[in-house]
Amino acid sequence: MGEIGRGVVAMVGACVVWGLSPLYYKLLAHVPPPEVFSHRTLWSALMFIVYLALQGRLGELARAYSAPRQTGLILLAALMISLNWLIFIFSVQAGHVTEASLGYYIFPLMAVLAGRFMFGERLARGQWLAIALAALAVLVLTLGLGVMPWVALILSTSFALYGSIKKGLALGPVISVTAEILILMPLFLSVLAWAHLHGEGAFGLDLETSLLLIGSGPLTATPLILFSYAARRVPLSTVGVLQYINPTLQFLCAVAVFGEAFTAWHAVAFALIWLAVGVFSVSMMRQDRVVRRAAMAAAGVSAQVRNPASEASAKP
Repeated sequence: MGEIGRGVVAMVGACVVWGLSPLYYKLLAHVPPPEVFSHRTLWSALMFIVYLALQGRLGELARAYSAPRQTGLILLAALMISLNWLIFIFSVQAGHVTEASLGYYIFPLMAVLAGRFMFGERLARGQWLAIALAALAVLVLTLGLGVMPWVALILSTSFALYGSIKKGLALGPVISVTAEILILMPLFLSVLAWAHLHGEGAFGLDLETSLLLIGSGPLTATPLILFSYAARRVPLSTVGVLQYINPTLQFLCAVAVFGEAFTAWHAVAFALIWLAVGVFSVSMMRQDRVVRRAAMAAAGVSAQVRNPASEASAKP
């Protein structure tokens, strides 16, 4: 298996773990979301530190905070990903996994929209159409259910802003995520300390709960490591298509396993979202092919410029 093949396997693995994670967090429904979230970050930080130590890269982690501007960006990124993780855990415990899956379907569209308005990136017509379809889906749910799908909007917007902030960070993915977790570690430890001082801490009360809380660390860290491995080896268009495995599995968990309500309004909204996903994926693949062809053409011209004599010698 080649590099791309291994990258695809890693990407699929990451998305499957993310997509099935509601099943895991449902087992922790008796623990308040802030406490679950704090344990998730604590144990994942420990795993990341061990991972970096084995690679001899802890020095890179220390240098991540060397510049004030970069430290500020790390803090902003940490706030966005923390909001995303906390709302996701809340959505599982409150029975809103269907809405959470909608948020992760919308996320790539929110990301390109953020790129358009924050970085001036040009969008293809297919991408604008996909965004319009997603907006229509949100409108359908809002009018049909009488309430804005806040969970979906917060998850998609926070993750899109998180990705936009990380564009300004000249850090590798594992270093970046570890730095983000550590910068808010005093807050996470304070949440756990408050819970235990008031006799409400879940850790240590029974073996099963304690092991599940510890296991949330590897459950967080492992797919991020797999994703960072895949992102360096798989074309962007392929990554974009494969990442929809995550919300699809979340959707199946919500409807088939948790028995969450799926009304006619949900059916119309999700049909629009799936159509938007199809349009967006085709547009991304076309855009990726154009970029690769342009790169190949530029490489060919560059080779001829470097060695013009080769063409002359080939003439009869």
